[in-house]
Amino acid sequence: MSVIELSWWQLALAASLVIALAVCTFLAHLGVGKSLLIAAARTAIQLTLVGLVLEALFSVGSLHWVALMGLVMLLLAGREVVARQKYRLRGGWSFGIGTLSMFISAFAVTVLTLTTVIGPTPWYTPQYAIPLLGMLLGNTMTGIALALDRLTESARRSRAVIENRLMLGETAQQALSEFRREAMRAGLTPIINAMAAAGIVSLPGMMTGQILAGTAPALAVKYQILIMFTIAAGTGFGTFAAVTICAHRLFDGRERLRLDRLRSDGST
Repeated sequence: MSVIELSWWQLALAASLVIALAVCTFLAHLGVGKSLLIAAARTAIQLTLVGLVLEALFSVGSLHWVALMGLVMLLLAGREVVARQKYRLRGGWSFGIGTLSMFISAFAVTVLTLTTVIGPTPWYTPQYAIPLLGMLLGNTMTGIALALDRLTESARRSRAVIENRLMLGETAQQALSEFRREAMRAGLTPIINAMAAAGIVSLPGMMTGQILAGTAPALAVKYQILIMFTIAAGTGFGTFAAVTICAHRLFDGRERLRLDRLRSDGST
């Protein structure tokens, strides 16, 4: 089955629906019309640019360029981990923890999947490596951001509880264990919900895209199952690493709670 080409006027027709929605939100005084239009414009610009980059990258197919693209994606994802946290560690620690956790989880799972499961030749073939890494980074980033946000906010809110436990003789990690578990659950909830709903409530994007591109549904399903499992592994290991490192950073060598190492959005 051949793929149906999309013309610019067809995309403009789809854009008119977003504009109509923005007009409706304006008439309803929802106050989100401007944000909606800006987000739609960013989507079109960002995806167009990345399309140009990917076309150039696919034509070159060099390991160095693929690695550079992966590094840029990793650093941007690390920035996004920090961007919406209410409380973050001072001195770039939150960025470092998020980036390191994604590197040791998303990158490791991507390389393992390429070399031992899918097996393209060469293993870094950009048509496989970049989309797989992008999906893993995107989902791992969400899990880590949610987990770190929950952990630091819980530590701030429950300072008295944690310090009472320390005074009763518990170690720092024992005093924080309940909040670490809550943070881990928060980080894993999105991917658990996605796996539970896949195929029943929703058809995942990659599977839908492959079917639209003419891939047999059975093969698209196999790829989607593979992607969901690798995303779950990447998100789980990344969240575990980020929560563990951040939990240690919240205490000093004498196991004292150090909330002065956190800063809120408005502080320096």
